[in-house]
Amino acid sequence: MTLPAPARFGIMTAPSQVDYADLLRVWREADTVPGIEHAWLFDHLLPIYGDPRGVTYEGWTLLAALAAHTRRLRLGVMVTSNRFRPPAVLAKIAATVDVVSGGRLDFGIGAGSRPDVPMARREYEAHGLPYHDGAHAVSALAEACAVIRRLWTEPEPFDFTGEHIRLAGAFGNPKPVQRPHPPVLVGGRASATLRVAAEHADVWNYPGDDVADAVRRGALLDRHCADLGRDPASITRSLVLPVSYDDPAPVRETIRRATAAGFRHLVLMLPAPYPEGVARWLADEIIGERPV
Repeated sequence: MTLPAPARFGIMTAPSQVDYADLLRVWREADTVPGIEHAWLFDHLLPIYGDPRGVTYEGWTLLAALAAHTRRLRLGVMVTSNRFRPPAVLAKIAATVDVVSGGRLDFGIGAGSRPDVPMARREYEAHGLPYHDGAHAVSALAEACAVIRRLWTEPEPFDFTGEHIRLAGAFGNPKPVQRPHPPVLVGGRASATLRVAAEHADVWNYPGDDVADAVRRGALLDRHCADLGRDPASITRSLVLPVSYDDPAPVRETIRRATAAGFRHLVLMLPAPYPEGVARWLADEIIGERPV
């Protein structure tokens, strides 16, 4: 009998309402803790909580800086908003980060912020970015995934004419270090987004910690895979789990239920301010030695 793969733990540090020095400290420490295998930022251009005029760093720029200061962690943006950057430009940015990191990028992407989150919606108008409806966003996401993969892998320039993307003489160089390309993580829970994940994702991330709903959404992902003739077991399942420094017991229980349900990629969301030694605390108090 083949045993299931053990859970792989990572951290998420939102690059908002926090100093760069604090983010760098946490990532450097996590880089020395073997139980923490991956680290993530989010992708917003303005705060989505706290002081609406507070600091928020651009995710991919910050990721490149943190990649240069770490040596072991896999790293990514969970998840990149496909609404913010033209996909061919995003492919170039991501390939650059993969080179800077020595091949440690996990490429996270999603359709973009939901229209029912006012603090997220305002960042589009503030930056002159169009905001289309959900159907448009998911259709554009599917095209973006296809184009980005081609830019990472095709040895010759190509043209692309889609509903949302039109490229002439598109070519990616440098290619990512990883072959054939960095793992693709698609985030989201809507059925249409899960259809994109079924076609393009190596990892699917459920955006939250509701294990019961994540299981239901995972079953829908399985059905989309069946429609495409893809083995659903080829897609790793991922959850984001908020951490309380004062009471770690709830997240330990959520981890138990998530792993029992087949989620093997677990991201521990750390609230700021970050205590000294927070990465080691995570390893000792939350990750520990866990059965598969």
